[in-house]
Amino acid sequence: MLYFFVAKKNEILLCEEFLQEIRHKLQVEIFGELKTFKSVFGYLMELAKTKHFTLVIDEFQEFNTINPSVYSDMQNIWDSQKGTAKINLVLCGSVYSLMSRIFEHAKEPLFGRATSRIHLKAFTISTLKEILADYHPNYTNDDLLAFYLITGGVAKYVELLIEEQAFTFESILNVILIENSLFLDEGKNVLIDEFGKEYGNYFSILSLIASSKNSRVEIESIMEMQTGGFLDRLESEFNLISKVKPIFAKPNSRSVKYHINDNFLNFWFRFIYKHRSVVEIGNLSYLKEIVKRDYQTYSGRILEKYFIKKMIEEGNFSAIGTYWEKSNQNEIDIVAVNDLEKSIIFGEVKRKKENISIAGLKDKSRNLEAQLKDYHSEFIGLSIEDM
Repeated sequence: MLYFFVAKKNEILLCEEFLQEIRHKLQVEIFGELKTFKSVFGYLMELAKTKHFTLVIDEFQEFNTINPSVYSDMQNIWDSQKGTAKINLVLCGSVYSLMSRIFEHAKEPLFGRATSRIHLKAFTISTLKEILADYHPNYTNDDLLAFYLITGGVAKYVELLIEEQAFTFESILNVILIENSLFLDEGKNVLIDEFGKEYGNYFSILSLIASSKNSRVEIESIMEMQTGGFLDRLESEFNLISKVKPIFAKPNSRSVKYHINDNFLNFWFRFIYKHRSVVEIGNLSYLKEIVKRDYQTYSGRILEKYFIKKMIEEGNFSAIGTYWEKSNQNEIDIVAVNDLEKSIIFGEVKRKKENISIAGLKDKSRNLEAQLKDYHSEFIGLSIEDM
């Protein structure tokens, strides 16, 4: 196997690194100078006719800034030689929008060339529990919620916290909010390449959504500008937010809220980016106090997301969502439907079980129940004890 990492550097220097990898891994002599990626890739495709190997190119989207013609060069070489070259070509990238454009936009040279795709997803709830049990066997549900709230099951964040042996809310906070922490700049590092020069507007919108200003009307009233295009791109191009409608809402319903998909980015925009002036002067102990002050309310919303994700993974329902009526009246945290069994579950989620009101939940569910007269209804309360 060959592994090429496309760093942000001169193409000639990159090719020198790639040639060293080829000589070392494949034990071949290379004659002449190969100073362009076109010539390196052409050489490898010829070599693959007699020597079978896997080629992994990581951060493949970086060629877009180093030399965009690489994609059309690869297309020509691949199309002409793929029938005789025995090569397993794996192309990876971390900038979602660019990787999507390279392979999924009809005008791009490599459109339609991919034979398989992996969109790397977060660990499931059950896997996250297994990981915690391996490294912190006596974890509490509070620990599980804090771990899920920060990582969302994303392998990179899970690994960083495990390396630091951070499994409780306090210890996790001490890892994230400390001088030189990798987490402090993570949002910028992940997203500035995605957004380019307009990142300021995108960051402002994401910060508002993370602070529960999650309707377009609220966002536009605060920013005093039209945000429809930005919201559409955040959803469809960048895959960072999701449009949420009340369950059973009509497709053209204008009752829409936006949620950030990634748990850590939600936390980063809610606390770190929002209080960036505090971060810039290094007053991280002050920021810790802000997080602690707001944690009960903030983690309550993440707990709702946790139970929805857990129920989706259990695979017992045909539809799962939330519900609300005009002006956010009759909000229901979880509505889970099983069309085969003609059953519907209405769920209320609170951190503390004693704060759950099943009578109130039944009252809020009347209008929805009336639409589903043939369905058997069940009303449940979910708290941190049920994780």
